[in-house]
Amino acid sequence: MSRTTSESRRLPVFPPAGRRVRCIASGSRSRLGVLLGVLRQPVLALALLAPLAPAAGAGELAPGLDGAGLRPGWQTPDGAHMAALDLRLEPGWKTYWRAPGDAGVPPRFDFSGSRNLGAVRFHWPTPQVFDLNGMRSIGYKDALVLPLEITPRDPARPVHLSAKIEIGLCNHICMPVALTLSGDLDGKGTPDPAIRAALGATPRPAPGAARCDVSPIRDGLRLRAEITAPNLGGNEVTLVELPGADIWVSETRTRREKGHLVSEADLVPPEAQPFALDRSRVVLTVLGRTGAVEIAGCKG
Repeated sequence: MSRTTSESRRLPVFPPAGRRVRCIASGSRSRLGVLLGVLRQPVLALALLAPLAPAAGAGELAPGLDGAGLRPGWQTPDGAHMAALDLRLEPGWKTYWRAPGDAGVPPRFDFSGSRNLGAVRFHWPTPQVFDLNGMRSIGYKDALVLPLEITPRDPARPVHLSAKIEIGLCNHICMPVALTLSGDLDGKGTPDPAIRAALGATPRPAPGAARCDVSPIRDGLRLRAEITAPNLGGNEVTLVELPGADIWVSETRTRREKGHLVSEADLVPPEAQPFALDRSRVVLTVLGRTGAVEIAGCKG
């Protein structure tokens, strides 16, 4: 389960693919993330180097982190720059997706120190589901290449990227880690197979594939989504998000019913009472053994 919060005048830290974050992003903490956030955080200073920016010194690597940096990537035909955050983890360690579940630590990104940065679009690869002792988390094991599509404010000038990033690393213990990276993105660059592979691993968009009904419960709403999607195999899991909203979302209960995937989740606001839901803001991601689909918005 994951409780999502947002701060005023800031945009969500983990937008779904296709959404843009302008200059500064902040986001939510699950209950575990809040507890970990009060711990002293190790910091890594990174520079923009090709193909992967190493940490400032081997002794500064946090437990579980084998390497971290920014892949500089290439310029896209529309003038943006496709770069990527590259995290290499020690065996058995994992880090988390944009909505990590109550057992995960949500990532946070702050680009406010950048220059000539118009927007950053995140392309999140399909994550894995981890179930441990009745707690679910969503993330990546061993490595993460997270493509960042960077749009300059002035296309004629280079972008100086300065990013403060907070992530969680977990194995038998969980460690909050703060990364700082910076560098200039200029020129056409070179297509990077690792970034292309990560772009190819994002969930397939499925617009209009979901119908959502809501009903009031004591402390919020119950969302029931009927999703038209091919069977993705294995134990299919639906993830529900309300980007930018201060709404806690429970783990979903998912089953196949008459050719549809039916998923239910409880949505609870801070006021703990029913509320008006804008269905167009709901994001559903369905994970299965053979792939994933993402549905932005659902019909009433």
